[in-house]
Amino acid sequence: MASKTDRVMSLRAVRQLRRVRAFYAGGVLLWAALTAWTGWQLPGSRQMWVSALLLVVFGGLLLTASLWLQRLRTEGSSGLAHHAAPRRTTAPRHAHA
Repeated sequence: MASKTDRVMSLRAVRQLRRVRAFYAGGVLLWAALTAWTGWQLPGSRQMWVSALLLVVFGGLLLTASLWLQRLRTEGSSGLAHHAAPRRTTAPRHAHA
């Protein structure tokens, strides 16, 4: 059974990986657009190849972050945690008329 600190660290890691994954996704979109633009303007140029290289780097980082996030999710789902009691949908106790 995982301790509370392990669970908190796991939740922090998941939150951080989500932010990092969003950053890398933005990098992939940016470099894909720049690679397409540079390839259209200056096909075969050094700038196009550098842009393509950076697109591959951000794509690899995005893939790695996504795989780590998926691994953390599957590890976290094995230990089912019950954080709060379900809400009841009953009428309030004190009704003032």
